[in-house]
Amino acid sequence: MRSVNRASKLTIAMSVGVAAALGLSACGGAGGSSASGGDDEVNVLMVNNPQMVDLQKLTADSFTKDTGIKVNYTVLPENDVRAKISQEFSSQAGQYDVASLSNYEVPSYAANGWLSPLDDTVAASSDFDQSDILEPMTKALTGADGKLYAEPFYGESSFLMYRTDVFEKAGVTMPDNPTWQEVADLAAQVDGVEDGMKGICLRGQPGWGQIFAPLTTVVNTFGGTWFDENWDAEVDSPEFTEAVDFYVKLVQDHGESGAPQAGFTECLNNLQQGKVAMWYDATSAAGSLEADDSPVKGKIGYAAAPVVDTASSGWLYTWAWGIQKAGKNQDAAAKFVEWASSKEYEELVAEKIGWSSVPAGKRASTYDNPDYQAAAAPFYQQTEDAITSADPDNPGVQPRPAPGIQFVAVPEFADMATQVSQDVSAAIAGKQTVEEALSTGQGLAEKVSEKYQK
Repeated sequence: MRSVNRASKLTIAMSVGVAAALGLSACGGAGGSSASGGDDEVNVLMVNNPQMVDLQKLTADSFTKDTGIKVNYTVLPENDVRAKISQEFSSQAGQYDVASLSNYEVPSYAANGWLSPLDDTVAASSDFDQSDILEPMTKALTGADGKLYAEPFYGESSFLMYRTDVFEKAGVTMPDNPTWQEVADLAAQVDGVEDGMKGICLRGQPGWGQIFAPLTTVVNTFGGTWFDENWDAEVDSPEFTEAVDFYVKLVQDHGESGAPQAGFTECLNNLQQGKVAMWYDATSAAGSLEADDSPVKGKIGYAAAPVVDTASSGWLYTWAWGIQKAGKNQDAAAKFVEWASSKEYEELVAEKIGWSSVPAGKRASTYDNPDYQAAAAPFYQQTEDAITSADPDNPGVQPRPAPGIQFVAVPEFADMATQVSQDVSAAIAGKQTVEEALSTGQGLAEKVSEKYQK
């Protein structure tokens, strides 16, 4: 656990950091709705992911019908919604009562007093059953003061996906808990087993949430870190360099065509279309791979995130509901959050749409449900294991100054890591060396270090 001193210093540093970061990120998105004067409405600002679109369709005939509370949704693409939420919450404008936040934003928003704690509202409801929320999710959405500031809508970790039929054809076996060296060896053996098929797909597209989502987990398990516990930058350390060099060479030798531009969507398409035999990425991809219209349905195996020096290495991510402290409809907002993250809502989705569309990854009871187990049989256990083994406070081999597995939960990380990612992507393309990329990255990280060490 952090000492009180350390938590206080981190809170102060994060407060300063968010204010500085907003100058870069707070460009307004399109759309919006006026806040209501009464507590019979709630204004929700959220990302346009499929699970949120389902929520929008189901609200009127369930939540509003039962409570009399009207929900006004503003739905935007991820980059746009992050910018609009940043602007809205930093100014405490009060136009929106609830927003979809990730576990990246919640710690800094909580530190700045922009969120209403949920301990005495949503979490206190016996119907909600906070104890059913998977512990890593609760921890990831808890502030440095020990209070809960958001409830998960759905969550994910990461694991390794592979074509079982291709592995059988090549005469090789995937371990349940592979090491990265085993994965590299397997990638070489299945590369070319079928015409036009490469061994593995790994993100190479620039962006802190693109290439550095999987790559930072590789860095962690190789023994590296962005910062040590004293905020000293470690981007050009031997461990960080070894991890990035391994990743880059694996992609260059056995990775997908067009790797420097490949992100989540491109890798998903590559695996579905038979262009790669393996893919390391988000557990949420399994639903698409096992969908009725997927050409690889029933042909995919799922193994734990590969490791080197750590017991596990899967990331932890959630889209969660946070209530703006300046929101005018606090009671209605709490009732909405309680409903949207509830067992009741998951059962509603199962009934109206199907178990495969349930926003999972957050409740133990979901993974105990026989109906969900049947619908998600190929991957549900591996997903639950990945999420429950994730530890945002201790993702590597050394103490960290801030939580986070595939990111560092401070506002400066997004801009810094995005700049470093551009150079690493260029290294994959052969335009510069890994050492050159990380030397530049070290300079960027040192600027962040100086700020927090003060």
